[in-house]
Amino acid sequence: MTRRSAIIAGAGLATFATPLRAQQAKLKWAHVYETGEPYHTEAVWAAGEIAKRTNGKYQIDVFPASQLGNENQINEGLALATVDMIYTGVAFAGSIHRPIAITNAPYVLRDFNHWKAYRDAPLFRQIAGGYENRTRHKVAALTYYGERHVTANKAINKPEDMRGMKLRVPPAPLFLMFTKSVGANATPIAFAEVYLALQQGTVDGQENPLPTIMAKKFYEVQSHIMLTGHITESLVSVVGNHVWGRLSSAEKDIFSEVLMQAAARASDQIREQEQKLADEFRKLGKTVIAPDRAAFRAAALPLHNDAASGAGWSKAEYDALQGLAPAS
Repeated sequence: MTRRSAIIAGAGLATFATPLRAQQAKLKWAHVYETGEPYHTEAVWAAGEIAKRTNGKYQIDVFPASQLGNENQINEGLALATVDMIYTGVAFAGSIHRPIAITNAPYVLRDFNHWKAYRDAPLFRQIAGGYENRTRHKVAALTYYGERHVTANKAINKPEDMRGMKLRVPPAPLFLMFTKSVGANATPIAFAEVYLALQQGTVDGQENPLPTIMAKKFYEVQSHIMLTGHITESLVSVVGNHVWGRLSSAEKDIFSEVLMQAAARASDQIREQEQKLADEFRKLGKTVIAPDRAAFRAAALPLHNDAASGAGWSKAEYDALQGLAPAS
């Protein structure tokens, strides 16, 4: 290499390194949820705890409610190092490494205890490791998002009642598995735009956990809530490689421990909320229906390992998930 080439190369490295050094002390954590939701309040707690445990070395600003972009944009931001940490749904992480979205297959998880068994199992770390190998980002924790339920302005009791319905789903491919199983027309819309789409009739309904339906006030523009429980949803807390790769071993331990604690705290709060909210919606004058879940499950099961329907995991991973039992 000539002296001039070395100078140019060195200048390029300096230009690349400068923003990373600037971000090291002050980090951006982006997500799409509201400030009153446990995801945000626990992220704020985690930011404070990390600052305390690192003697103020890492100051984390949490940006809620899509302030730094929708799900796809904050995932892109993590790759571009314009954001440093994110919460993202496993279906969105699955656009990079498809097996990490396995729990978003409709009815693949039996209940909350099955979800907890997966969170705590080596299987989750194995699957998360595949995402980490592809991206070099760190999957620090798994957070319970809740059972997803359908809302509409009509009663839905069986899968056939959804045939032809325009259903808003998140703009991630795996959500098409559920709409395909019931014959609905999937309409991908960014999270921040859902209320307006429901209000204007752009879509006939949407699906989300009860705490989200309450927090985003979707019940104001939907008369019926169907307790389909079709997907047991999860978020992953991801730290960008441009941050994780520069942490010391001790700092990695701090980030991992705090983010897992925050995830567990948020998960417990969400689980507690969703068990109470059906009655709250009834008090608000909403019609809450318990449809025939067995029929919905039967419609979904044949698609679980169908690549054309969005499956991207191995049969071994699927069988391992199905074989998990709650810890005694």
